[in-house]
Amino acid sequence: MLTIRNLKKSHGGNVLFENASMQVNYGERVALVGPNGAGKSTLFSIILAKDEPDSGTVERDPWTMVGFLPQEAEAVGDETVLDIATGRATEVPLLEKTLRALEAAGTVDGPEYMEASAKHEALTNPKVDAKAKKMLAGLGYKDGDYERPARTMSGGWVMRAHLARLLVMEPDLLMLDEPTNHLDLVSLLWLQAYLKSYSGAVLLISHDRQFMDEIVENVFEISERQLFEWKGNYTAYLEQREEAYERQNTAYKNQQKEISALREFYDRFRQVASKASQAMSKLKQIERMELVEKPIAPRKPFRFIIPQPVRSGAKVVAIENLHMAYGEFPVYRGLNLDIERDERTVLVGPNGAGKSTLMKIIAGVLAYQKGECRLGLNVKLGYFSQHRAATLDPEKNVLQEVMDTAPTLAENEARGILGSFLFRKDDIYKKTSVLSGGEKTRLNLIKFLVDPPNLLLMDEPTTHLDIHTVESLILALQHYEGTLIFISHDVHFIRKLATKVLHVNNGTVTPFPGGYDYFLEKTGGFGNERAALTS
Repeated sequence: MLTIRNLKKSHGGNVLFENASMQVNYGERVALVGPNGAGKSTLFSIILAKDEPDSGTVERDPWTMVGFLPQEAEAVGDETVLDIATGRATEVPLLEKTLRALEAAGTVDGPEYMEASAKHEALTNPKVDAKAKKMLAGLGYKDGDYERPARTMSGGWVMRAHLARLLVMEPDLLMLDEPTNHLDLVSLLWLQAYLKSYSGAVLLISHDRQFMDEIVENVFEISERQLFEWKGNYTAYLEQREEAYERQNTAYKNQQKEISALREFYDRFRQVASKASQAMSKLKQIERMELVEKPIAPRKPFRFIIPQPVRSGAKVVAIENLHMAYGEFPVYRGLNLDIERDERTVLVGPNGAGKSTLMKIIAGVLAYQKGECRLGLNVKLGYFSQHRAATLDPEKNVLQEVMDTAPTLAENEARGILGSFLFRKDDIYKKTSVLSGGEKTRLNLIKFLVDPPNLLLMDEPTTHLDIHTVESLILALQHYEGTLIFISHDVHFIRKLATKVLHVNNGTVTPFPGGYDYFLEKTGGFGNERAALTS
């Protein structure tokens, strides 16, 4: 289906990869992994013919239909959500224009015409509206959303509509760049189940470890300018890579010992007449060796000691008979809830159920109509939302923000923490005013970790973090001696941290006093997980 041979690509004088080869066959599910900046998205662009390699070839079966989901949504006008999901807003007119141009040029037998024709047929099928609504519902849309103008919705919701369009087309090769970034847990589980039974091939870039473990059967890693293939899911890849490193490292050390012994013999006896020829043979033996390269150790999660906050009272949050509504739309009626000290609570439930609303009420940033929400004795609260850019001083640089947050922190420690969260070299001297949304999110996260409150509220903290940085965050929070309440769509993150699950839906909050697997056990296991979250 897709074959890459001996690809080389440089950017700004820096070689991203060379002699890179890979193959994706029909029906395969493949992940492309590697650190940020390794060239994953660039390789996607080359496959899609949006970028040119320095050398090498990309070969695709001529009848293969390819669908691509980028990380960011396209600009939208007055089209509705359903217009995007069916493609009639922009995709169908563009395909019709392409088909007319190819017909006029007399190239109706070429692969470009065949692919455009297949996409046009899929999006003009009489049943396309029903199919699009099914996909949109799976991705979290409600019936009343289909005719809403897309420009009135967030970029994340627009991305879901574009994803729905791709699923409607059912391309032979589905290329997804960070598809889970804008999904809540329920829609992620739906997409995960859908892709596991998808008839076409899937090639994805993702920072969601559990998502890859459930879906992929083959991993290609961009590392040290090379492309390496590993069989199995993401966890299998990690295990194999560690084993390969240990084998090569052992071989390297053994060879270095041998070389050292041979060179020592040469140096000792080269001027001894009776052994000079024997010494020279040792030197030639070294020269004939095929040298084992010293392997690069696999990147490990960064470990640092998180400062421990002042201990709070036993009851951290007490909610009594709370009523909350947005206008005429009730969210909670008579809610009663207690959060105890040291609990690590994850809020799960469908989109719009009230998870973020509950967190904002506890944080004191959202008013409610009736009842009471009290914080306990000595509670110092910190709220990490996804919209915290306003808390940064635009005149300070990244390092100053961290050092001013924790004045007792040594500068080398601050640099280490910043590096683990992808702020490297000159990045730490950037003014916060020029940071991207993802960089601002990561910087705010660091500020919480270096000076943590004893009640930490976190809404989707892993967004914009790569897998290794997520692991570093998990390690830090596992040693955090405060109370944690969080929302996440990263199942691996939830499994590692949650000791209590609150299922939020239809104004009801149901506690499950155990981890995520306990929640699954009580709600029927993975097969019924989505039903449990939406019921």
